[in-house]
Amino acid sequence: MNMTTERTRPAGLAAIDREMARQHADAIASYESAGPTAARAAASLEKTGRLLLIGMGGSHAVNRAVEPLYRALGIDAIALPLSEQLGQPLPVAGRTIFVTSQSGESAEVLRWFNETGGTEDTFGLTLESSSFLARTAPSLVGSGGTELAFAATRSLTVTFALHLAILSALGEDPIAALAALGAPEEHDITAALAALENVATVVTSGRRLQGVAEALALGLTELSRRPCFSLEGGQLRHGPMEMLGPEIGVVLFRGQDETAGLVTIMANSAVETGAPVVLFDASGQEPVAGAVTIRFAPATGLAVIFAMLPVAQRLMIAFADARVENAGTPVRSTKITRSE
Repeated sequence: MNMTTERTRPAGLAAIDREMARQHADAIASYESAGPTAARAAASLEKTGRLLLIGMGGSHAVNRAVEPLYRALGIDAIALPLSEQLGQPLPVAGRTIFVTSQSGESAEVLRWFNETGGTEDTFGLTLESSSFLARTAPSLVGSGGTELAFAATRSLTVTFALHLAILSALGEDPIAALAALGAPEEHDITAALAALENVATVVTSGRRLQGVAEALALGLTELSRRPCFSLEGGQLRHGPMEMLGPEIGVVLFRGQDETAGLVTIMANSAVETGAPVVLFDASGQEPVAGAVTIRFAPATGLAVIFAMLPVAQRLMIAFADARVENAGTPVRSTKITRSE
């Protein structure tokens, strides 16, 4: 497959390019404007000590990514797809609830509020100030309005910035995360893209950064129309290693945290299968022989997410652009999913 053929940029990818170009500025503005509602959400968390994060698609991936950050503060946090909460609900009494929806209009959001009425400790995270969600619950609203392009890029970064405001209100130091937003790291993805040139599909995986891995897998699937998917590192180890080989690309995420060693072991094991391995690495540890490593300054928490996410987004876009003539233009989906 020729990965570098010159052709007109598909309209869908051009729309994503526009979203990505403004995502850092919008994220900083979102953090700066979210203070009052973030303080209310933080006060609720300090009262309940329990957090239920519910959303769909990219919103659920964000929830999975921040889940360990709230747990690290002693909060009993769990992220569930909103569809699962509708069908097999956890009790909501005594929990703070974050309902995340970039549009604020998804079918599941409307049904959850219609069926439950919400609670006094329910908060929304959205990009649209006039949405159903923002009208129904006290909401942190991201700057820049609704994301127009199909695959989530800017909406992820902005929503992470809203969480940064809440975490800051809980006492977390935001300096490193804001620095990552203010001065994005530049990285060449050429070698990573070449490593994945001939794969049939990609599996992404992490440990503490599993939510970022899930966000990337979703975007890869949406844009390339290949069945790319994500498995948490331990889950990948327990059986699914059988699928690995030269036609299965593996993308791993390693941060500067206590799970880094486990990601290293997985990277070595994946390389041994002959699978092309790409490692997003902010651990400060040695590279893994045989893997294509994209190295970032050592970081953890939202700082590492803000550093890695735009580079991973560029990789997913280039991967799809090499495989799909009109990548970024959905043929079976819509930006706002209004049916279940």
